[in-house]
Amino acid sequence: MAGETVITVVGNLTADPELRFTQGGVPVVNLTIASTARIADREAGGYKDGESLFLRAVAWRDMAEHIAASLTKGMRAMVQGRLRQRNYQDREGNQRTAFELEIDEIGPSLRFATAQVTRAASNGGQQRPAASAPAQEQQWAAAEPPAEGEWSHGDDTPF
Repeated sequence: MAGETVITVVGNLTADPELRFTQGGVPVVNLTIASTARIADREAGGYKDGESLFLRAVAWRDMAEHIAASLTKGMRAMVQGRLRQRNYQDREGNQRTAFELEIDEIGPSLRFATAQVTRAASNGGQQRPAASAPAQEQQWAAAEPPAEGEWSHGDDTPF
């Protein structure tokens, strides 16, 4: 949507994702991702850690369950979503502001690891089914090459 702040954060999960269910039975997962910038240190001739960003993130429904089943504390992940600002009043009556990332896409980073992806079963038609691979292959399948001598273009370009 227009006007939404979409960001991508790459970092490490600070704890295992917390999977809960609403009173209506809708799965929701909360997690915190920590992203630390690496800054060139010319005096030391290397790099040092900069300030860390700790960002709370939330996902709903099937994605929430997939995250809880796939990611654990310490894993490096790439998270893309919409940044949300939430204003609230704390127990002492002070006005507070919290920023939270509403996750649209998430996955393990493959920079320092490998992953095995398993397609999740569709849940009541909520997910878009993948196109049938055999049908796609038939639609775009190349015809068998012609028998010897059937191509009679000689040295000329055939088009």
